[in-house]
Amino acid sequence: MTELTEMTETIEITEEMVLGALRAVKDPDLHKDIVTLNMIRDIKICGGVIGFRFVLTTPACPVRDQLKFEAEKTVMAIAGVERVEVKMDAEVPKARGVIDKADIEGIKHIIAVSSGKGGVGKSTVAVNLACSLSQMGARVGILDTDVYGPNVPIMMGGNDMPMAKGNLIIPPVYHGVKTMSIGLLNPGDKAVVWRGPMLHSAVNQFLRQVEWGELDYLVVDMPPGTGDVQLSLAQMVSIAGAVLVTTPQEVALGDVRKAYNMFDQLHVPILGIVENMSYFECPNDGEKFYIFGNGGGEALAERYEVPFLGAVPIAISIREGGDLGVPIVIGQPESAQAKAFVNVAQNVAAQVSIAAIKANKALPVLNLKK
Repeated sequence: MTELTEMTETIEITEEMVLGALRAVKDPDLHKDIVTLNMIRDIKICGGVIGFRFVLTTPACPVRDQLKFEAEKTVMAIAGVERVEVKMDAEVPKARGVIDKADIEGIKHIIAVSSGKGGVGKSTVAVNLACSLSQMGARVGILDTDVYGPNVPIMMGGNDMPMAKGNLIIPPVYHGVKTMSIGLLNPGDKAVVWRGPMLHSAVNQFLRQVEWGELDYLVVDMPPGTGDVQLSLAQMVSIAGAVLVTTPQEVALGDVRKAYNMFDQLHVPILGIVENMSYFECPNDGEKFYIFGNGGGEALAERYEVPFLGAVPIAISIREGGDLGVPIVIGQPESAQAKAFVNVAQNVAAQVSIAAIKANKALPVLNLKK
């Protein structure tokens, strides 16, 4: 018995042992183990203390805590391990772009937020999506391509005239998000009256003549409908995917179906569907009132076999935050509405990561011979 104890105490823990154990932990969204996905970096072994960096594919990972717990538990099960120290980190992988479309330097993923009609809260979703991703540690920009009705500056609380640097525009930063909109260049109530070719040129300038810098995500708030701007964006750059925003009633769902078919024709992936103004929850007793119908967005997602990214309840505080330029995820982060937007952002980020991994086929694995 004494001899067996001495043999156990002399077992040397190696990097190969740690990695071998961690191969049992799989990312539930990417369906691969965390070692193959190159998520485990900088392993350090000091006696019975094991440390490593756990690099997620997005800082907005919805299963971050679950993966950390499973990794710690798995390594602790190795004989001789006394303590596990995990540093959580994130690096957003960039998918290989489409060959005939020029990427924008520094921008890893472009996310289009769209709907088939106005009035469903598309800009509200785009703004809170961008701010949520930024709050979680991602580098984010938002581009308002609704030339005729640019609402993003109001919702982000910005009215600064962008600065110029040579022939580039420097986007102002609000709530940690780089922001660009025709509303910043054309403030006030002066109308923009442009035809299709001018819209195409404007979108191109916003994409390529703005100094976006290094961004994990550029959220693009699209104008209502299925027109020139959507076509121009899809023709110019590789889009990670589109987030379709609807409300539960049939009037909105019918238009979103058209938006889905448009993006399908343009070969733009659909990241999923968000149901905004899903229900009203009575503050007194918590009873839910489905003012615009019940379950339409989720049913539409099932019909098209795309993810349902979440339901956002209607509330005065969302409207107030938009009017004041303080999105609810910034102004009231503990509210049910803010948490719903955060959930949507986490699901969007997860779908972008899944699409990037599929596009890249596989991520490089660690070279254990170094």
